[in-house]
Amino acid sequence: MTMSLRIIPVVLAFGLLATACGDGEATSTEVVTPEEVAAADTAGVTVRMVTHDSFTVTDGLFDAFTTETGITVDLVAGGDAGEVVARAILTAGEPEADVMFGIDNTFLQRGLDAGLFVAYESPALDVVPDEFELDADHRVTPVDFGDVCLNYWTEALPGGEVPASLDDLTKPEFASTFVTQDPESSSPGFAFFLSTIAAYGEEGWEDYWQQLADGGVSVTTGWNEAYYGEFVAGGGDKAIVTSYATSPVAEVLFSDPPVDTPPTGVVLDSCWRQIEFAGILAGTEHPEAAAKLVDFLLSETFQEDIPLNMFVSPVNTDVELPEVFTANNAVPTRTLTLPPAEIEANRAAWTERWAEIVLR
Repeated sequence: MTMSLRIIPVVLAFGLLATACGDGEATSTEVVTPEEVAAADTAGVTVRMVTHDSFTVTDGLFDAFTTETGITVDLVAGGDAGEVVARAILTAGEPEADVMFGIDNTFLQRGLDAGLFVAYESPALDVVPDEFELDADHRVTPVDFGDVCLNYWTEALPGGEVPASLDDLTKPEFASTFVTQDPESSSPGFAFFLSTIAAYGEEGWEDYWQQLADGGVSVTTGWNEAYYGEFVAGGGDKAIVTSYATSPVAEVLFSDPPVDTPPTGVVLDSCWRQIEFAGILAGTEHPEAAAKLVDFLLSETFQEDIPLNMFVSPVNTDVELPEVFTANNAVPTRTLTLPPAEIEANRAAWTERWAEIVLR
């Protein structure tokens, strides 16, 4: 899996961001209406969309959008997801782009608190389940979702026993062969960390990590170092890794020699639900054109392109998924999540305590 399978290490200047955000929500009062968007003449407009570095689409995907609207799309890679949000906060009100793609539910509250986005309720949301719309004011629009889950290399598991839950991971035979990522420097690492807080609560997550640390859990800086370093897939000796529900899809697509059955499995009771959003940046000179691009991100044309390029699922329920994706994507028995405001309020304290337990 050398493609962009949500490989988003989050290396942040937490203090700088906290200073930029301030203490309360700085909600933008700007609103774009569907009526204004429909009436706008956008021919000849260029819309810049800043994305994280893992944004990948088929070449020429935006050509049809340009033909229909007259809008040219300029994609700007802004680093990892955290860096994209950080840069937007530092340039709030005078944005370097018109649209942001890739802010997820772990950073959403930070972006909302900074007043980054213009409210816009896209008519295309009628094909999106309400569960993905985390902002009632429609300052961001859900585009895709995925699940960070424990993965295991089937043939390398100790004794052939398969872990069935987060609880099983604390068994010494599993903890000692588990590699995950530092939640202070890795998006999947942070997602897995949050899943343990969601599962065990404030009273239990510290004890859970103490058991993992005592059992010999290994921690790397990022996903690549874990999956292609210490995990069996990269020649390492660890049989369990924090990765994605779609990792088996990628293993089938990119295996050399080809395989029909993925060598990896997924612990279906361990998954954290990530939702990615797009938003019109407050201060843009082209709000109606930016809104048309947001509409396009929910179109079947764009949504159908998502699964085998970014290895996440589209939010548009009318989209037919590729057979190789549906056949090998793991569907969790439950998905763990926390409110974005709770994540933002506790991020620093939680990760500091985690480091004391695991990295001391």
